[in-house]
Amino acid sequence: MLIDTAAEILISEVGPRDGLQSVNRTMPTADKLRWITALYQAGLREIEVASFVPATSLPQMADAPDVVRHALTLPGLTVMALVPNLRGARAALAAGVHKLTIPVSASAAHSLANVRKTREQMVDEVRNVVALRNDMAPGVKIEAGISTAFGCTLQGHVPEDDVVWLAAQVIQAGADETGLSDTTGMANPAQVRRLFTRVRTEIGSRTGAAHMHNTRGLGLANCLAAFDVGVRTFDSSLGGLGGCPFAPGASGNVVTEDLVFMFEAMGVTTGVDLDKLMAARAPLMAGLPGEPLYGLTPEAGLPKGWVQRRGLPASEIFK
Repeated sequence: MLIDTAAEILISEVGPRDGLQSVNRTMPTADKLRWITALYQAGLREIEVASFVPATSLPQMADAPDVVRHALTLPGLTVMALVPNLRGARAALAAGVHKLTIPVSASAAHSLANVRKTREQMVDEVRNVVALRNDMAPGVKIEAGISTAFGCTLQGHVPEDDVVWLAAQVIQAGADETGLSDTTGMANPAQVRRLFTRVRTEIGSRTGAAHMHNTRGLGLANCLAAFDVGVRTFDSSLGGLGGCPFAPGASGNVVTEDLVFMFEAMGVTTGVDLDKLMAARAPLMAGLPGEPLYGLTPEAGLPKGWVQRRGLPASEIFK
C-alpha cells in the first residue's frame, strides 16, 4: 500500500461527548473544561464537546451549554455537539456550536432503541434540523453520522445496500456530510474499504468521517483501510473511552494517542503534538479518578529517538 504522506488528516476528538456519556459517573464541569483545554493545547482542532439531550437520560451531559461556552473561547476550534432531534438541535444552535452531529442508524433495531424513531423518521428529523439551522445559524455545519454501518449487536447483519441508501437519503435531506460509524466494533478492513468506496461513489465529496471502535482489536486497521480509500477525517477518543449505551457489547473508541502515533509514524500530518496529547490524560484522570483508560502508545511511550517531524517520509521519522 502506498501512503500519501502529503495528505493532511483531521482527528476529531469525541471523548468529551462519546467517552463521557458511556461512563457511569459524571465528570465535574471544571474538570471537563480543563480536559478540553488540554486537548486543544495538544493541537486538536475539532472536538465533540457535548450532546444536547435531556439530563434525565444522560446526566453526564447536563452541563452542555456551559461546556460549549468555554470551548467557544478557544481560537480556531470547531466546537461540535451531538443532537438526536430537533429539540436538541435548537438548544445546541442557541449555545453557539459550529457543527451538529445527528446519529442516524443503518440498523432498524438500533434506531428504535437509540432514538425511538425509525430510520425513515430520522431522515425526516435531519430535514427538520437542516431547516432550523438555515433559519437560526446558516453557517453551522451538519453531519449525519450513519451508526451501526458495519453491523449491529441487536439486529446482526446490516446490509450494505441499506447503508448506501441511508447515506444518500440524509444528503438529500440537506446534511452537509455523512460518515460511517462502526458503533459495535464489528467492522473489518476489507469491509471498511468496500463500504466507504460504495458510499463515496454514491455521494462523492460529502463522504465524511470514519468513526471506528476497537471492540475486537481492529480499530486502527480499519482507520488505515479508510485512509487508503480517501477518508481524511477520523473520530477517536483520548484513552479509548466510549461506546454506545444502546448497543449491548459495544466498547471503546479508537484511542486518539494510538491513532495519532500511527499516522505520524507514517509521515502523515495530523497537526497534533503527541507529548502534549498524552499529557492531556492527566486532567481526564483527575476528573474521573480510577476510570480505566486504554492505549498502547501511552503505556509503551514514544520510541527511542522519536522526533515528531510532520510531513517527512517514514524512513526519516526516527533519525
